[in-house]
Amino acid sequence: MTLTIEQLRKLPKVSLHDHLDGGLRPQTVIDHCNETGHSVPTKDADALGKWFFNAADSGNLVTYLSTFNYTIGAMQTYEHLQRVAYEFVLDQAADGVIYAEARWAPEQHTQAGLSESQAVEAVRDGIEKGVAEITAAGGDIAVNQILTSMRHLAPTTRIAELAVKYRDQGVCGFDIAGAEDGFRPARFKEAFDYLRANNAWITIHAGEADGIPSIWEAVQVCGAHRIGHGVRLIEDIDGDKLGRLSEYIRNQRIALEVCPTSNLQTGVAKTLAEHPVNRFRELGF
Repeated sequence: MTLTIEQLRKLPKVSLHDHLDGGLRPQTVIDHCNETGHSVPTKDADALGKWFFNAADSGNLVTYLSTFNYTIGAMQTYEHLQRVAYEFVLDQAADGVIYAEARWAPEQHTQAGLSESQAVEAVRDGIEKGVAEITAAGGDIAVNQILTSMRHLAPTTRIAELAVKYRDQGVCGFDIAGAEDGFRPARFKEAFDYLRANNAWITIHAGEADGIPSIWEAVQVCGAHRIGHGVRLIEDIDGDKLGRLSEYIRNQRIALEVCPTSNLQTGVAKTLAEHPVNRFRELGF
């Protein structure tokens, strides 16, 4: 049976790996950059949408990540962050999502004078506004935030502390994101130790551009409860035989936030047919 796009949209879904600054509406980017003076490749919304699509489809993680320069530039004030978070909720609901987590890095949104706490509160307020609107219209959605530190910046505990501070205001966890090569998870061990001491939830980007050692470090050194992507864990599996790490991850029920289309765009996998997501499912991950 083949489902149409509309049928797929109506299916209830959970979205655990979604970057708030990676899904802005093109017109929102244009509106916000016009107000702040940030440049954009084009001021035509349709053309900008195509530009983002083509850049994301480059097959290179570094090029893929460069697109965030424009979206982050459009998320530097309270009003802009609130609008982006609000629209995020509406767009998730339109795709049939009933639970979503929006991850983003507060430290990248202080260029116009906001503190990191104020940025978190702006996103919180936008999410609450969007959820209230969907609920009032008879819909059903819950949305939380995951606060992220950028792994290529100097290690800090600030964002981890914010994740604990706002845990009762819609922040459900902490992550590190950005370029993996050369920036292993253990650089942020102090932050992860703080989170574990405070019984906070941890997800870590690992096993995407970097390989098995990054996944091992995320789990065994940093205490990850989930792994962002983790697609290269397949390198620890030979047919039906699991290696020590993959067996541990499966048996401990450490979730893999597998993102097949993203992996195609960044060149981690060549085709959907070659992507290991179904193999992971068959093996019980």
